[in-house]
Amino acid sequence: VQLVESGGGSVQAGGSLRLSCAASGYAFDANCIGWFRQAPGEEREGVAGIYTAVTNAYYVDSVKGRFTISRDKSKNTVYLQMNSLKPEDSAMYYCAADSRHMTYCGPSWSYEGRFGHWGQGTQVTVS
Repeated sequence: VQLVESGGGSVQAGGSLRLSCAASGYAFDANCIGWFRQAPGEEREGVAGIYTAVTNAYYVDSVKGRFTISRDKSKNTVYLQMNSLKPEDSAMYYCAADSRHMTYCGPSWSYEGRFGHWGQGTQVTVS
């Protein structure tokens, strides 16, 4: 199983980016997929999660109303649309997959220990 993130970059405050997490080696059609971020000197935090079977979505409070997580089953890809970006959104963004089939995200959507597969990350810088 491989997860590859893309779409990061540098943007001015108020701008938008769309991150992609492409999975290969496993069809994540009913799995919990999460986006996490980590800024230098800070702990990694969950940003958004999605249960890919029915697109139940979860967000950390700081991004609600600005970020949207979605999935394209045909492409086995999960997206994170980020609008109204702020400097405090600057971080390395990672996607992660829980390979347990038909397991909802639920309240533990941001619990890192449930995710057995991680991408290499994509950098987002907001100035």
